[in-house]
Amino acid sequence: MSKNKPVVMIGLMGSGKTTSGRLVAEALGLPFSDSDQYLLERHGATSAPIAAREGKETLHRYEAEHVLAELAGEPKVVAAAASTLENPQVRAAMRAAFVVWVDADDEVLAERMRTSKHRPDYDPAAMRARREAFFHDVSDVVCDVGVLTPEQVRDTVLRKMGLPVADHD
Repeated sequence: MSKNKPVVMIGLMGSGKTTSGRLVAEALGLPFSDSDQYLLERHGATSAPIAAREGKETLHRYEAEHVLAELAGEPKVVAAAASTLENPQVRAAMRAAFVVWVDADDEVLAERMRTSKHRPDYDPAAMRARREAFFHDVSDVVCDVGVLTPEQVRDTVLRKMGLPVADHD
């Protein structure tokens, strides 16, 4: 597999898509794109304020636009909001990418989100029930971030892509 193929990091909130994605992008020498940065630049706010201001459906449409726009351009590593997996067009576009599902037990994800400003009512079990089949459908590799560090996720991705794992100390 080539490092000229886009990589999409998927997972529920708290799974570390951004942290691991940045490391993967650095190792591959590719640009990195995160949904919150995209939302901020294009729509003037990150996910929680947009959801409060315009509703969750609009937020999810913006998040899907992010993934579709990034996959249509030059290869990069994209941290995709979990909501995007509910969009059939996004799932179809992901077929041309190497998709990494970063996941952990619901308790681990909930604990990671306790101090987050994203959404105080976050329920990983409910989100998993809605999206897990989609995650299974599109992912090329699953990384359990309950046991793997972001660096180990990066190295797993490189190995699964058939690329050498360098000493990144």
